[in-house]
Amino acid sequence: MVVQWTTCLACDLCGFYPGGYKKFDVPAASLQIVENSFIKKLQSSGRKLVVFYGSQTGTGEEFAGRLAKEGARYKMKGMVADPEECHMEELTKLPEIPNSLAVFCMATYGEGDPTDNAMEFFDWLKNEDPNLEGLNFAVFGLGNKTYEHYNKVAIFLDKRLEELGGNRVFELGLGDDDANIEDDFITWKEKFWPAVCEKFNIQSTGEEELTRQFRLVTHQPDEFTPNQIFQGEIARLHSLQVQKPPYDAKNPFLAQIIVNKELHKGGDRSCLHVELDISDSKMRYDAGDHVAIYPINDIDLVNRLGDLTGANLDEIFSLINTDEDSSKKNPFPCPTSYRTALSHYVEITALPRTHVLRELAEYCTNEEDKNKLLLMSTNSQEGKALYQSFIVDACRNIVHILEDLKSCKPTLDHLCELLPRLQPRYYSISSSPKLYPETVHITAVVVEYKTPTGRTNKGVATTWLAQHKPEEGKPFPRVPVYIRKSQFRLPLQTQTPIVMVGPGTGLAPFRGFLQERAHARASGKEVGTTVLYFGCRHRDQDYIYQDELEEYEKNGDVKLNVAFSRDQEKKVYVTHLLEKNMEELWDIIGNRNGHFYICGDAKYMAVDVRNIVLRAIQEVGGKTEEDAIQFLKKLESMKKYSSDVWS
Repeated sequence: MVVQWTTCLACDLCGFYPGGYKKFDVPAASLQIVENSFIKKLQSSGRKLVVFYGSQTGTGEEFAGRLAKEGARYKMKGMVADPEECHMEELTKLPEIPNSLAVFCMATYGEGDPTDNAMEFFDWLKNEDPNLEGLNFAVFGLGNKTYEHYNKVAIFLDKRLEELGGNRVFELGLGDDDANIEDDFITWKEKFWPAVCEKFNIQSTGEEELTRQFRLVTHQPDEFTPNQIFQGEIARLHSLQVQKPPYDAKNPFLAQIIVNKELHKGGDRSCLHVELDISDSKMRYDAGDHVAIYPINDIDLVNRLGDLTGANLDEIFSLINTDEDSSKKNPFPCPTSYRTALSHYVEITALPRTHVLRELAEYCTNEEDKNKLLLMSTNSQEGKALYQSFIVDACRNIVHILEDLKSCKPTLDHLCELLPRLQPRYYSISSSPKLYPETVHITAVVVEYKTPTGRTNKGVATTWLAQHKPEEGKPFPRVPVYIRKSQFRLPLQTQTPIVMVGPGTGLAPFRGFLQERAHARASGKEVGTTVLYFGCRHRDQDYIYQDELEEYEKNGDVKLNVAFSRDQEKKVYVTHLLEKNMEELWDIIGNRNGHFYICGDAKYMAVDVRNIVLRAIQEVGGKTEEDAIQFLKKLESMKKYSSDVWS
């Protein structure tokens, strides 16, 4: 069964009792001593290639795995390594292994920051001067061009490794997730491998060998008791029943959903206001932080995938890494059922990448279906165009592909290996701990749209949240969460003036900011000018938190600038309002040492707003274009111009 966190009542299956906790029999196999020396692992297994990853959503880890696997074709058997789980100081020893190579697949997160698992590694490189002479390296970056600090982490790493004496084997690769990062990666590695062969004087062993990274073990019904089977836990067995702080990405807190209401007053879209009870968690947050939610995949999609593969979803299985030296023994917690894996661990709504299509082709009995998948997995122009039209433009996930290519019948265990891990969804917290220390508020639009093939695609987390509202007489629904700290912060001094631009759900963190500033004013503190730009489609439909905002305005807590884009013939956006107030904007950031914040769409809105700020610096502040750019960069470095944006 899948433990739906809404109904985790007293039962012998999960071992939870209202009066206390039952003692569990934890399999001895779950207690492992982890060897953190990647040098020892390389030496003991005769390998020369190590691929490190910095990953926030799993893509960097996935790319690293593909490179390590492909290394076998070039007599460079590789291993994947997480910098957080390694002694990265050992990079100084890697040149002692002849013809060794370190590859880094590094994502840039937030405002040019390294991912959580690469933070310590980057601090070490920045603050120390290790001798990396003779280190052979290559870097591929994962970024998004709509963000100001595009691939900043990879660019820094590539330059820093060379400064410390490293030898660049192949040029820096920059992947753009706003376009087609899969295409960028394939194009880069197709030139990377020949450069590796030339450097180390080796030859390819020929055609790509399709080998499984994990082997399937099917368990008999009596092999494990229910208490020994993972049922949705992120890492530790029973962690969702026996809760132990501290709570983080691998040990989330099971929070009660105590409020879940609709914010829109009309129209065909839905926006939820959700309140999570964190009173028993010892978790703390600041206005501007993010909350991560672990969702469950749609049960209809799960059942459909079971039908399409002819699998028994309640069968218990494990996937065991064929590489005994790997620190990653399983792709997700095992043993578990296929139903649990598809519900909690596998990303089934994402658009499959080309290497998945290549593996699926082997399961086709129809030549036309097979050739179609093979073509899309190539780097040819024809293949790229077909992948773009058939997968990307049509928004086809794995279920849709198997429905449309009927002769393709992969085994479900192989799909569980190939598809990426289901990731938590992050939301800007829309409350302040000054007012709500025991609850975290979320403001989220429910994602649902029609695809060109006539299907309806739904967002994983928001769809799940929309279906789980508190009901009188029933236990509160629960969902695993943790708090992720952010650099998106109010000024330390309450008298510092601020400007906030947040159309739509970009308002979320600013609701917390407003609560904080209003609380400070009510406490007798001096509070500086607080300006908010908010926009939506219609005043009478999607003006979220209207009563709250207008009450703040009435009390003198905020100066409101509101745009309703579709309430008149000519559309009006927040950028139009901002353009009209460039004098005030410059006065706050140029004359009064104020802070500027923006939250929302990175691709269009954030870019337009940035350009208006640059214009204000030039036209009102009297600076040249070059000086205006440097002025804005200085504001950013001092955290006086902050963005919390998404693409």
